Amino acid sequence: MVYNELVYMKDNFVVIMAGGTGTRFWPYSRQQKPKQFLDILGVGKSLLQLTFDRFAKIIPEENIFIVTNDQYEKITKEQLPQLGNDQLLLEPLKKNTAPCIAYASTKILKKNKDARIVVSPSDHAIFNEDEFINTINTGLNNTDDKSLITIGINPTRPDTGYGYIQYKDSSNVLKKVKTFTEKPNKEIAEKFIESGDYVWNAGIFIWKATAIMAAYEEYLPVIHEAFLEIGSDYYTDSEQNTISRVYMLCKNISVDYGIMEKSNDVQMLLGNFTWLDLGHWNSLHDSLDKDENENLIQANALLYDVNNTIIKGNEDKMIVVEGLEGYVVADCDNVLLICKKDNEAKMRQFVNDVKSKKGEEYL
Repeated sequence: MVYNELVYMKDNFVVIMAGGTGTRFWPYSRQQKPKQFLDILGVGKSLLQLTFDRFAKIIPEENIFIVTNDQYEKITKEQLPQLGNDQLLLEPLKKNTAPCIAYASTKILKKNKDARIVVSPSDHAIFNEDEFINTINTGLNNTDDKSLITIGINPTRPDTGYGYIQYKDSSNVLKKVKTFTEKPNKEIAEKFIESGDYVWNAGIFIWKATAIMAAYEEYLPVIHEAFLEIGSDYYTDSEQNTISRVYMLCKNISVDYGIMEKSNDVQMLLGNFTWLDLGHWNSLHDSLDKDENENLIQANALLYDVNNTIIKGNEDKMIVVEGLEGYVVADCDNVLLICKKDNEAKMRQFVNDVKSKKGEEYL
């Protein structure tokens, strides 16, 4: 595959967001080792490693930045030993994606005033990477001084776990975004699919560093000012202490809500690749091979009259299941979970109840 002329250009950067706790994948995903650090796809590499490798095909490795919580510093370095210290951005607090992206963007801007940035989560599955790479390069080729580009994916089903983008159709590569809708109910999602002018929101952004910081100045001025004021501390021994102070000033807000839903400069680029947000057990079931009864089996198991179910466990323990349909059976370390596969909203309740009634040793 021959990629376009932007391959390995010094102005291209990637910010991989890897600070989530993966609550909806509990008990497989734990506080000390959340899903982005797990080999969820069974390919011998974690989701974070797969994401890094994917971007390293088109971006110089020294221009790939990882933003994660400071408690994951050690495991990130273990999984990505090629990272330089300046490429690992450690958040002292969980404040959602707006502070995270502002931190990375201002640090990159300090290094390169002409930087073009791709922002990507660390927990997505991409199955045809050539198309993904071409989409990313197309986005990089179409950045300008104002546009904020978000990647959309043609929906294959009325999924209620994804966000949706409504766009204005045109012959242009970039489509004008009309509205964002976060995780609609099934009836609304079905109407979105029928309308033909909605796509899934992949949560992958492409823009010039100057363009996104101009948007911060307009829509999130407190965050904008806080990070620009500390520019002289980037790439010095003072950076981490300064970041800890700045994060105290930032409100907990997503870049989607804080900027993308407010800006008139948002453009959608359609991604012609197979994409899955591995956010919960149901998405894992959708992404991997299953048996003739639509069961995903990652365990030493015997099944009897079981359909559309996930069985997850260690090889040293036999799991025997009978009579289930549409369930998750996950035997992970000191927790056995048995619940309906489609009821992902309950997972946060399970985790909160375990924390308050049984203790964090089970999280």
